[in-house]
Amino acid sequence: MTTSKTATMLQDAQTIRYYQRLTDALVELWDRGYRFEELRQFLDGYVAALRHSDAIEVYLIHQLEEAATRFLFDQSNFVMPLPEPEPDYR
Repeated sequence: MTTSKTATMLQDAQTIRYYQRLTDALVELWDRGYRFEELRQFLDGYVAALRHSDAIEVYLIHQLEEAATRFLFDQSNFVMPLPEPEPDYR
């Protein structure tokens, strides 16, 4: 399901790259043991850094923040992988 806001954001190549880096980092941090509140703080810091750097337009930062927040609240993005069964060497 693509909303119009996400579709608008996805039209800007630089914003797409920032979104991909951000969501990849969120998943990596989750896999390393960080939890939701820490991920939320990371997201807030990332967005604040984008605002201070003037790297992309303010409206694009807002759209990126909305899309990344939706990503963060979607639990399917943070599923712990099932452990692989131990091989039976008998």
